[in-house]
Amino acid sequence: MATVAIRHAVVIGAGIAGLNAAATLATNGFRVTVVDKGRSVGGRLATRRVGTATLDHGAQFFTVRTDLFAEHTNRWLAVGAVRPWCYGFGDTDDGFPRYVGTTGMSAIAKALATEAAANGDVLIRCASMAFSVRPDESSSTWTVMLDTGETLNADALVITTPLPQTYSLIVTSGVELPEQLSAMEYDRTIALLACLDREPHIGRHGGHQGASTEFFSFVAGNQAKRISKTAALTLHANATWSETHWAESTDRLRDLLIDAAADVFDGAHVETAQVKKWRFATPRTPWPKPTWAVVPHIDNVPAPLALAGDAFGGPRVEGAYLSGHAAAARIIEVIS
Repeated sequence: MATVAIRHAVVIGAGIAGLNAAATLATNGFRVTVVDKGRSVGGRLATRRVGTATLDHGAQFFTVRTDLFAEHTNRWLAVGAVRPWCYGFGDTDDGFPRYVGTTGMSAIAKALATEAAANGDVLIRCASMAFSVRPDESSSTWTVMLDTGETLNADALVITTPLPQTYSLIVTSGVELPEQLSAMEYDRTIALLACLDREPHIGRHGGHQGASTEFFSFVAGNQAKRISKTAALTLHANATWSETHWAESTDRLRDLLIDAAADVFDGAHVETAQVKKWRFATPRTPWPKPTWAVVPHIDNVPAPLALAGDAFGGPRVEGAYLSGHAAAARIIEVIS
């Protein structure tokens, strides 16, 4: 693939899709600015510290199915950013490793951000919220408006936010989304982060999928997972429970989930507990391809714009990674 002339790309969203898109663009000659409303990179690759405990509260692990992701995972393994957690959560192993960040899932995003900055001209701006995208026909660029009042001009734009947020961003852009994308619905997840006086037995490896058909879709023991010095559980309420109780207060949700987890705690005392809400946890009907894009000369837009994230190609860590790569590759193809 030919190296492109130096142009400025803006990537909205610093999860794994956005960071991989930025890294791919940077290694192909782009100057890249990544903006994210969060305080740090990662998106749902999220790790929280509560006292002496460390808890993953978004994605709990990732698997590898493709050569491209395997190649990158091997690089992370080589530098100690990731390691295998286990080979399945059932009664027997299935032979496929479940990988985790060595110090938590956020370590993966941090490693990818470091790689992106090392391999090209990449500026990552957290606590910076993009709120609209407009075409600038005079310069054949996109104008990205930030909540600070700043504007960024982009020769290419990649948006990796959940699709309801993407739709709000581009409503002023003139870009029409396919109905499946504009109407995309997401399952919600409410997570309980519980620090205990001891960590109870959770499956064979400290993790349990489908822990309770009534309450929880996943339970992880972060100490057994080897990211926490002290006992701490992450419990993801299932989609039905989360939808039903979404409007409850944080205190009420904490109490309800602690009661629901009594059997999981197995007599362990809850020393402290927090609740985290994931409004756009899992897309219900992912777009079948890894990206969706509009390009000049075909779609009457001033510059290429590509969408990426876990709503494209499958709601997995690997799916988001591949989606970011595909979005960047489409832009490079158009501009090179």
